[in-house]
Order: sequence, then structure tokens, then C-alpha cells
Amino acid sequence: MLKPYSIRRPILAFVTGAAIGALGGLIGLGGAEFRLPILITVFALYPHRAVRFNLLVSFVTLAFAAVTRLRIIPATDVTAYSDVILAMVAGGMISAWVGAGWLSRVEPSRLMAIISALLLVVAALLFAEATQAGAGPSPLPNDVVLRAGVGILAGLLVGAVSSLLGVAGGEFIIPILIFLFGADIKTAGTLSLLISLPIVLMGVAKHRLSGHYRSRDVLTYLVLPMAAGSVVGAMLGGLMANVAPISALKIVLAVILAWSAFRLRHHDDTR
Repeated sequence: MLKPYSIRRPILAFVTGAAIGALGGLIGLGGAEFRLPILITVFALYPHRAVRFNLLVSFVTLAFAAVTRLRIIPATDVTAYSDVILAMVAGGMISAWVGAGWLSRVEPSRLMAIISALLLVVAALLFAEATQAGAGPSPLPNDVVLRAGVGILAGLLVGAVSSLLGVAGGEFIIPILIFLFGADIKTAGTLSLLISLPIVLMGVAKHRLSGHYRSRDVLTYLVLPMAAGSVVGAMLGGLMANVAPISALKIVLAVILAWSAFRLRHHDDTR
């Protein structure tokens, strides 16, 4: 374990944040799914703390990404899905608040098992995205009530995943928007940011009110440099996205994520 006041800690936090942010930027994600195993195994954070601080870093990265992306995506592409956005945000904020409170009552061993299982699901989704073609029109009928109901249920799922992994949930939101609501990949990426932001903020607010962000050492020497690195990395990844072999990269990252899930499941937590 690195010493809390060692200069190597913030430097390592920035470097790992930048590397993960770049990978996330390349494939259109925030990278929080890859950051969580690093927080637990490299920075030796207790699983519950790792989830909470991962969520905080996710919020900073997400806010920056949302502001940047909204400048290049036409507003009309977003407003066409306003009903879906509102429905998913409503469901997600509820489950994010409840899930953040429930997190404290989960035993460490059970939480590690949940984290490992969810990381495997994300790995499977990455692999599926890399090997399947895009979706066609929405399979749902053009019924406002039905779309709202499906959106709320989907939001509940996303909020639960967000609170248990400390992630924005883009790997779940984007396939939902594409395969259920017929959004194209670029619009789905923007909608994902708009949906994730209030959901993650709700989880952060719950943890803040519960007193889980009081450690100035962790905030100063780990969270801030890692968030800064994540933002820089995401920018670089976004710039390289047009020339990188995205599908092949997703398959490689899916394998890495599955391996990380296996390692976490058998991680000997002696803290």
C-alpha cells in the first residue's frame, strides 16, 4: 500500500486516471468500470470507500464530458428523446439514493461478489457491442405511457448499478437507448451523459450527507489528481477515437475487465 502522504500517490493517481480516461474516451465510456478495480487493488481502498470515491471521480469526469459534448451535438437530437431522458432520470435518481444508503449495510465479501458479477456483465456488454451491428428502429410502439414506464424501469436498473459500482452507467444506458428506443450511437452517447449526470449527483449527495467524504487526505491526494487525470485522458481518447480500432479495443478491454472481476472475487482483503 502506498503511504497517504507520499508524492507518488497523487502522481500515480493522475497517471492511472489519465490512462483509464483515455481508454474510456476511445470507446465512449467514462472508464469508471476499469477505475474501481484499481482503487481496490492498487490504492488499497476498502471496497465501500472505493465505490464512493469512484462515484465522485465519475461525477467530475461526467460533468466535463457533458459540457464538452453538448457543444457539438445538435439540440434537436436531444429534445426528441426528452420523455426518455426524464423517465430514466426519475427511476435512476430513486434507485441511486436508495442504493447509496444500502451500500453501507452490505458486507465487504458480499459487495466484492456483487462488484465482480457486475463487472462481468459490463465485460459481456462490451464484447456484444464489438461483435454486433447497430440496432434498427425502436421495437417499442409509439406510446408515451409505455415509453415512460420502460424508461423508469431502465433508470432503476442504471441507478442501482451506479450506486454499487460508483459508475455513470453508460455501458448500460447506451445499449438501452439504441436497442429499446432506436437512438443512433452518437445521440445515445450524448443522452447517456445527460441521464447519468443527475443520477450520479444523487448518489454523491447521499454519500456526502452520510459523511463519507470527510477524508481530506483521500480527496486531496487521490480523488482530485485522479479526476484531473481522467478529464485529460478522456480528451486525448476522444481525439484518437477516429483512428483507433474501436471494436478490437472493446474486445481486449472486455477480456481485461473479466480478468479484473475474477481477481477482485478472489482478492484477499486484509484491511
